[in-house]
Parts: sequence; C-alpha cells; structure tokens
Amino acid sequence: MRILLLSDTHLPVRARELQPQVWRLVDEAELVIHAGDWVDVATLDALQARARRLIGVAGNNDGPELWARLGEVARVEVEGVRIAVIHETGAAAGREVRCDARFGPSSDAPADVLVFGHSHIPWASTTPGGVRLLNPGSPTDRRRQPVGTVMTLEVEDGAVRSVELVPTPR
Repeated sequence: MRILLLSDTHLPVRARELQPQVWRLVDEAELVIHAGDWVDVATLDALQARARRLIGVAGNNDGPELWARLGEVARVEVEGVRIAVIHETGAAAGREVRCDARFGPSSDAPADVLVFGHSHIPWASTTPGGVRLLNPGSPTDRRRQPVGTVMTLEVEDGAVRSVELVPTPR
C-alpha cells in the first residue's frame, strides 16, 4: 500500500494552495495521512473529497472545528502495520524515549510507525523499541529546510517496505 504523509500545510497562511505535485501524490496514494496544522477547514474538506482514504489529526495552529473533527491522536492498521498519528512529539532530544513510552511495544496501544509533524523538519528514525518515527516536514512552509517536503511510505505484509522524502519546491 502506498501512503502519502503530509503535515503542517498551514493553508492559506503560508501558501494559498497545495502544489500540483502534492495533489498528484494525493491521487496516487491509497491512503493520505496528515499530521496536523491544517489551519483551514477547507484544506481538510478538499483532501477528504480527493483522497481515496484520509487519516488526520489536529495541530497546535488548528481551531476548534478541526479539533472537533480530528482530535489529537489517530490510529489505523494497514497491511498489518499499526500506524499512529500525532502532531507534536516535543523536542528532538529524547524523542525516541518519549515516543517509545507512549507508542512503543509496552504501551497500551503499540504502533509500528508514528507519523508526526510540528517542526516542519523532516525526521526518520527508529526508537529502541522498534517504532519508526516519521515527520514529512511541510510542503508549503519549509522553514530552515532548502525546500518543502512530504514523504511516501509503502507497507506490505506487516512491514515497512520503503520511506521516501519527496521535495516539493514551489
């Protein structure tokens, strides 16, 4: 299964719309995961209308309507891979330990992959407990990165097959 990971779109504050390249990736994905900071309800509505399947959470820049529709944490299992989604995981220092405690094998609801956002900085690591941590960055607000980014994730038969960071230049 091909999954598109998005976060921190911040529409229409940081950009007026998602780039055509991102919409093509939405069309190609079997599942789109958005890790928060949509900012605009219209972005959620547009992705829900276009994506085959959409999972998302609200972020710290999202208003009450987005929080009511999405919440803080989402979980989905696809191809035997348990995926959790949250916007914020805290500072980079100690992230793996914190995420293991909340989403690792000894937690109440373990995940194999945790998708998060907030920093706008791409991140890919694995916790000591084996949870893959993935932050796709932001397609529209690159901050200190050379270009905006998203990620694609492929899972099959209970395993992550590939993770790719995809640049999204304007």
